[in-house]
Amino acid sequence: MELLLETVALYSLKLAYETEGHSPILRDDPLMGSCDREVFELLIRRGDVAGIHGEIGRCLDLALGAVGGRDTVLGRELGRLAEDFGGTRTMEGLYAPTIMLRDYLRDVL
Repeated sequence: MELLLETVALYSLKLAYETEGHSPILRDDPLMGSCDREVFELLIRRGDVAGIHGEIGRCLDLALGAVGGRDTVLGRELGRLAEDFGGTRTMEGLYAPTIMLRDYLRDVL
């Protein structure tokens, strides 16, 4: 699960910050900040769903800005998926919305 969360964060940051012709953003990039696998592993071990929502939410906000906000076609769908993710209250409930986010962000990239 921590790898899946890290991937959603990475794709979000790539969408927000990566520009054509420049070095790609990688998992070990300082831009990833607190969105790396070890941080997510700790949050998962603690069962800190709110902490996970906070970290992923920050990345998704950046991605929403990159696609033009919630008033665009891409933004409406990303916003809907982000709301589904944010509406989860259990660790088990995070899995399906996280996969949907990962797949959507990968397609957008």
